[in-house]
Amino acid sequence: MMIPLTTAAVGVGGAVLCVGLAPFVAPPVLGVPGFGSGGVAAGSYAAGLQASIGNVGAGSWFASAQSVGAGGALPVIGKVVSAGVGAAAAVFVGA
Repeated sequence: MMIPLTTAAVGVGGAVLCVGLAPFVAPPVLGVPGFGSGGVAAGSYAAGLQASIGNVGAGSWFASAQSVGAGGALPVIGKVVSAGVGAAAAVFVGA
């Protein structure tokens, strides 16, 4: 089964849009569970996770979330996920 060209174009457009917006949207979204610009917020969901994890390893998902929440660069996996979400949403809405 072939995907119609318009559906593919809408999917690519959604992916590009989300990859472009992800670096601006991710930090405020990660602030909701407590990954803020000053680090993990005391008493937040993120603080509870950190307490249960103990020593947070460099390069772990928690360290990445903390870095992005503090305004650091979004890792490649974040861009890949945002591209997939954007493509799927655009195709769903455009269908």
